[in-house]
Amino acid sequence: MQLYQTNQIKLYNSLSGSKEIFQPINQGHIGMYVCGPTVYSNVHLGNVRTFMSFDMIFRYLKHLGYKVRYVRNITDAGHLENDADTGEDKITKKARLEQIEPMEVVQRYTVDFHNILNTFNFLPPSIEPTATGHIIEQIELIQNIIDNGFAYEVNGSVYFDVHKFNETNEYGILSKRKLEDLIHNTRELDGQSDKKNPQDFALWKKAEPQHIMRWPSPWSDGFPGWHLECTAMSTKYLGEQFDIHGGGMDLKFPHHECEIAQNEAAKGKSPVNYWMHANMLELNGQRMSKTTGNTVNPDELLSGNNTFFSKAYAPSVIRFFIAQSSYRSVLDLTDDGLLASEKGFYRLMDAVNILESLIASDKSTIDINTWKQKCYDAMNDDFNSPILIAQLFEASKYINGLKDGSSAISEGDLTLLKTTMHDFIFEVMGLVDSAAEGGNDGDKLAGAVELLIELRNQARANKDFATSDRIRDDLQAVGIQLKDGKDGTSFSVN
Repeated sequence: MQLYQTNQIKLYNSLSGSKEIFQPINQGHIGMYVCGPTVYSNVHLGNVRTFMSFDMIFRYLKHLGYKVRYVRNITDAGHLENDADTGEDKITKKARLEQIEPMEVVQRYTVDFHNILNTFNFLPPSIEPTATGHIIEQIELIQNIIDNGFAYEVNGSVYFDVHKFNETNEYGILSKRKLEDLIHNTRELDGQSDKKNPQDFALWKKAEPQHIMRWPSPWSDGFPGWHLECTAMSTKYLGEQFDIHGGGMDLKFPHHECEIAQNEAAKGKSPVNYWMHANMLELNGQRMSKTTGNTVNPDELLSGNNTFFSKAYAPSVIRFFIAQSSYRSVLDLTDDGLLASEKGFYRLMDAVNILESLIASDKSTIDINTWKQKCYDAMNDDFNSPILIAQLFEASKYINGLKDGSSAISEGDLTLLKTTMHDFIFEVMGLVDSAAEGGNDGDKLAGAVELLIELRNQARANKDFATSDRIRDDLQAVGIQLKDGKDGTSFSVN
């Protein structure tokens, strides 16, 4: 029996605005699509937060025994500078400014994206399709929409007719916006626009002579609209209807709204059963912005090369910090918050290391089965990682009690505790043990501290308590705590 058969998930569906019992279309199988990056610059830390949330969701679904096809795209063409189908293609603009080929831009920032995600211990998606690799599918999709009467061609460009669609369908069903309100709040089109109405959006844009990225189509040499690629690729790999579509909150409108409209116009059905959206990441209580300078990229956070934070932070510390907030909550990135998460992370790692050295008793004085079920209950409740972490800290208290002899645990319960801690900390949350993450640096630190412990022991043997206390106090001042016990002295990093 697979774990998913005894664990019922409730997740928040943006479409209904409420938590719903998750029922996959095909039992034991899940199709999940998440909107990936537009690769014209280094990946934004807010995007990392979104992808990290869905990485944990992916991990948990796999842990439960589901066969998950996880598709996360790469946008390498067609994303214009604003949502009004005007401005320059972001990748083409970057190529022009740097005087390189657009595909050089794509390659550079796709590699950066993968490197950052690997640093944070992401699992790769099942499929990572690109917009440029699916031009044929997008052209076919446009033709279907035209044939069904929901799109029109003007001067080589093709636009989705939002007003015509809204006569028989509901445009705004996801974002809870009414077309009438959108009309009221939209400026009139100037005389040079090809659109019938300002709310219409591009399915295909005719390329200007200077536009480098272009493909032949029945309407013109041009390029697909940004909203189109996700509809084409998600339905190609997951079917006309699939289970979960995720992304950042900023994509709900217009991008995801347009995806729904395109699929209903082309296929006559809504594409997704559950829409999930991760919320924003702020920096020191304000929205991240390159314009105001209130921004930090992942490399700067990891290296400490920035003006916002007092030190560099390990990837798992950052991952742990993000997991301490619900994916649906706005998360404020602060130095105090990261410092607190760092202490919590190392406390958890200490507990894991102590756990390996514990010796079982004849019976248990703690209820491991009930604790284990609380861990699953947390994740089954809309992937509530903060509650899961609270349960992991409860286990840390158990472990410390077992170490000092105030509690006891049977052989079977000890094995269950070890397995459950490993499953949730490393497999589901994707954390990496601090020593393993530090590699040789972790080994060097351990060696240096062990040498200082030996020198301290010699000082104590010689009744040189001033030196002994100084070693202990100086280590504690830099976050390394010595713990004297009957089996000798151990240390932990706070």
